[in-house]
Amino acid sequence: MSILQDLKDRGLVQQTSDDAGLEKHLTENQVSLYCGFDPTADSLHIGHLVPMLMLKRFQQAGHRPIALIGGGTGMIGDPSGRSDERNLNDAATVERFSQAIQKQLANILNFDEGDNAAKAVNNGEWLGAMSIIDFLRDIGKHFGVNYMLAKDSVESRLANGISFTEFTYMILQSLDYLRLYEKENVTLQIGGSDQWGNITAGMELIRRTHAGNNEEDQDKDKAFALTVPLITKADGTKFGKTAGGAVWLSPERTTPYEFYQFWFNTDDRDVIKFMKYFTFMSLEEIASFEESVEKEPEKRLAQTKLAEEMTTLVHGKEALDQAIKISAALFSGEIATLNGAEIEQGFKDVPSHTAADEDKSLVDMLVEAGISPSKRQAREDITNGAIRINGEKAEDVSRVLTQTDRIDGKFIIIRRGKKKYTLLKFA
Repeated sequence: MSILQDLKDRGLVQQTSDDAGLEKHLTENQVSLYCGFDPTADSLHIGHLVPMLMLKRFQQAGHRPIALIGGGTGMIGDPSGRSDERNLNDAATVERFSQAIQKQLANILNFDEGDNAAKAVNNGEWLGAMSIIDFLRDIGKHFGVNYMLAKDSVESRLANGISFTEFTYMILQSLDYLRLYEKENVTLQIGGSDQWGNITAGMELIRRTHAGNNEEDQDKDKAFALTVPLITKADGTKFGKTAGGAVWLSPERTTPYEFYQFWFNTDDRDVIKFMKYFTFMSLEEIASFEESVEKEPEKRLAQTKLAEEMTTLVHGKEALDQAIKISAALFSGEIATLNGAEIEQGFKDVPSHTAADEDKSLVDMLVEAGISPSKRQAREDITNGAIRINGEKAEDVSRVLTQTDRIDGKFIIIRRGKKKYTLLKFA
């Protein structure tokens, strides 16, 4: 099966500039393609995963992916898909973000070996070196204002206002395509569906600056566009957002346990679609999980597989094992089986209390940490079996919490009732 047909079967193709031509181009050539990632934060999030994995799919099919880090365009801000203007970051911040993003891309793509090894480039190199006169004379003259106003990324912003700074973003991205077309033989740009206007503007710039005099030259100089669909969830909410915000690829921002749980909690209506979008499982294997969703959804076999595949892909097998261990301990209540690092992951978002490094009676600690409102209530909670220390029921009102109760000398987990956890931290 061709790479383009596989992408279509997975539902990953929103638009192509020339379907038949692109199919022929991919079949007959080793194609260099690129996708851009602007450094707007120190980490990518799972909304970036589809284009990242698209590059990997093309690489596995023998083509050559180029990941463009927007060190230049990141200083400007892309108006696509936004209702207001981005906050502009300084050069040092953009550089720091760029380096972090490049490391994350290297975890997904093979940059090391083979004639289709991936390559990372930074458009700050050429955009920063271009004078304003050269930009206006050599590039700007190819863009009619009416042409730009008709693009969705600009038109949708006109009502709320768009600065000249963001208005030029389309030209800068077009220049990226032209530069990579000339220097890296890139003939395909991919991106989200909101990038269609920017990508096709780049194709037009290539056509205008490299128009052949005969049909053979025109075919040789042809460039292509492919976009992936906007991913939405069955309940209508935006994919990649949770109550706590975005799901990041950085383990410091979103722990591997949280990452695993995000995928594990996928709705039955979405899980097969997400398997097709995000995993490298064959469509035949995915079909077998589709049957399990229909016949035995309570087992959550598809969600478990999806969570395992994605956590391994982004964070590695060791992080997956740790996430599974934390999940099992929280489900069973066997908190004492976890180490300090696992406690920090699994209880990252529960209420916490920093306690003095000293022994203290359980009754006093329950009041001090706000777990029980009074000593009388604390004693009742203990007597009634409502208090658990690191998963173990505590029924002795005279109990004193000591060093031996602390996990890795740093943490004690107290649970009141069935769900109210508190993390005690010790210096």
